[in-house]
Amino acid sequence: MRGAPQYLLAIYITQHRQDPPIPSGAIAEMLDRSPAAVTEMCQRLGEKGLVTYEPYEGVTLTESGRERAMTLHETYVTVSWFFRGVLELDDYESEAMEVAGLVSPAVAERLADTLPHPDSGARLEIDGTDDAPTDNDPT
Repeated sequence: MRGAPQYLLAIYITQHRQDPPIPSGAIAEMLDRSPAAVTEMCQRLGEKGLVTYEPYEGVTLTESGRERAMTLHETYVTVSWFFRGVLELDDYESEAMEVAGLVSPAVAERLADTLPHPDSGARLEIDGTDDAPTDNDPT
C-alpha cells in the first residue's frame, strides 16, 4: 500500500497521538519517505478532498478522509493482529501498514471472525481506535 491509503492511515494514527495539523516530517518518519514525497502526496490528497494541507504547517484529515482512514485502520488492526498472533511476524505493524489498503473490509471482517481471543477463544471485535482486540462479551 504505497499510495494514498498508506498516507491516510499514517495521518489517522498520528492524529490520535498528537493534535493536527500533522507535520510532514512525522508522516515521513512513520512511512520512511522523504519529506518531498510526503508533501507531494499530501497535496494530491488535498486535491481529492481527503485532507486539508497547509504548507509549513501540516495536514489534517477532512471528514471524508477521516471516514476512509477509519475503515483502513480497522483493516490494519485486523491484519496486524493476524500477522502478530498467527504468523508471528516480528515486524507485523509495518507489514500490516503495507497491505491494509489492499484488503477489503469484507475480507478483514471475515479474517477477524477467524481470530480467537488469546485468553477466551471468543471472536475478536475491532473498535477502530486501538491496536488491541476486545471481546464481544463484556464479562
